[in-house]
Amino acid sequence: MNENKPGDSQNLACVFCRKNDDCPNKYGEKKTKEKWNLTVHYYCLLMSSGIWQRGKEEEGVYGFLIEDIRKEVNRASKLVQAINAGVFFFRCTICSNSDIFQKEMLRMGIHIPEKDASWELEENAYQELLQHHERCDVRRCRCKEGRDYNAPDSKWEIKRCQCCGSSGTHLACSSLRSWEQNWECLECRGIIYNSGEFQKAKKHVLPNSNNVGITDCLLEESSPKLPRQSPGSQSKDLLRQGSKFRRNVSTLLIELGFQIKKKTKRLYINKANIWTSALDAFRNRNFNPSYAIEVAYVIENDNFGSEHPGSKQEFLSLLMQHLENSSLFEGSLSKNLSLNSQALKENLYYEAGKMLAISLVHGGPSPGFFSKTLFNCLVYGPENTQPILDDVSDFDVAQIIIRINTATTVADLKSVINECYNYLELIGCLRLITTLSDKYMLVKDILVYHVIQRVQAPFESFKQGLKTLGVLEKIQAYPEAFCSILCHKPESLSAKILSDLFTVHTLPDVKALGFWNSYLQAVEDGKSTTTMEDILIFATGCSSIPPAGFKPTPSIECLHVDFPVGNKCNNCLAIPITNTYKEFQENMDFTIRNTLKLEKEESSHYIGH
Repeated sequence: MNENKPGDSQNLACVFCRKNDDCPNKYGEKKTKEKWNLTVHYYCLLMSSGIWQRGKEEEGVYGFLIEDIRKEVNRASKLVQAINAGVFFFRCTICSNSDIFQKEMLRMGIHIPEKDASWELEENAYQELLQHHERCDVRRCRCKEGRDYNAPDSKWEIKRCQCCGSSGTHLACSSLRSWEQNWECLECRGIIYNSGEFQKAKKHVLPNSNNVGITDCLLEESSPKLPRQSPGSQSKDLLRQGSKFRRNVSTLLIELGFQIKKKTKRLYINKANIWTSALDAFRNRNFNPSYAIEVAYVIENDNFGSEHPGSKQEFLSLLMQHLENSSLFEGSLSKNLSLNSQALKENLYYEAGKMLAISLVHGGPSPGFFSKTLFNCLVYGPENTQPILDDVSDFDVAQIIIRINTATTVADLKSVINECYNYLELIGCLRLITTLSDKYMLVKDILVYHVIQRVQAPFESFKQGLKTLGVLEKIQAYPEAFCSILCHKPESLSAKILSDLFTVHTLPDVKALGFWNSYLQAVEDGKSTTTMEDILIFATGCSSIPPAGFKPTPSIECLHVDFPVGNKCNNCLAIPITNTYKEFQENMDFTIRNTLKLEKEESSHYIGH
């Protein structure tokens, strides 16, 4: 055997344990094959599990052939072994424990180098994670420019699969109306809808909070280190593990609701002045957002101090209506925060955020009026959000932006800038114009200032309020789920939705229930003076189904009464038992219409103030 000199061999590390030690008693004889540039401890060779003596004693290293040693070293280098993982990633492959596992390995004599894992040190090791998939992968691509063609803000814009991100489609190729519409590739769709553990959620059917356990809602913590995969394959693996990774907003809000304690806090609310009553109640030093809320309605300037039980969901619904129409927000349908110096001084933006959070967690309605820009600022940060013209509610500012954007020559552009010189200088958006394309950056600067920078203080205050009960953190963790209730109004109610929503509370009168179902169909067909929303308000105080569902579940009683009775505290609707359907409908229409009209008149003087 050709060996190096003893002095040189001490500087060569064993290919298995990577140690230079030359201690025959501990490691066995250290052998070096100069011809193949190979050094190995005899005991390390014997302990290797993937190699055996295929040669004679004088061949290779004591019968272990050189080519076999090379293959074993190469095989071992790919395992989660101590040398490759290092002290920071070496852990049990079954339970992922590192502390106890490493102590036991050290006791057994396994050396754990104090270094980062070998896969972390590879140059550009995770470069593929920075790449976006931009290709249409549907079976029949309709784009004449080819599958790789991507034209933003058009029907040929490429949208990636919302689940894996590793497949794409042109909007037109999958008949998508806008980029915001959800799309799943065939593989993910098959995993989601064909999995035995996943059942597609039925529309409008909300989970019963009594049937949901904490362990069903909380996500399991993932292993600290998984084998490196592409983003697409990682997402598909998560989908295969079941529906726990696909969280609907109802489950998320019920999960937040586990914070609510059994201790009850009574709020004294004047329906004629919901906003002031709510402010006083929520600012009370004894108020705790995690206490269960009980509402008592009082009348202003009532010397007798009389009160009567109120509906929590009705109170929260009225509060959200006031908030939507308050001066804290601006815009027609999709609203952004306004700049109200007095409201900022009184910390009302914080209170508004807190009210929204409380409403969501305590079973109230969702706002549904956030603009996408406001939502994106909350989720991704103002610095990563680009406003659009629709976000500008100030007519004069909108006209300036339109004039700049529609300028067709540099001369026209400079003329507009000269006319708006003082305004542009005031907001810090005045810039040197050299080419016509400079107008796009100027418009962007104006939008960012007017929609985001101008309301920075209200935004930060509002965001702090939304942190109440951990709501903002949940929104940021599951933006797609919360966007559906913060930026969109609930779907219109139908006869089937209300029929499924209300359960029969007592022994039913078959005839009365038949009249009830016929009445719902008549309302849906426009043959009644009431609406589906009117019926729901009459019975529960809410015009839509709250994201977390009703508690208690809405119910129906059939009673020998002339007119229907709505108990909003219990979400119970008592329907009359009549001889004819005509009488039933007339009594329902008359009572619901006049009751809601009276309530609206009582509260009309405060809405919008």
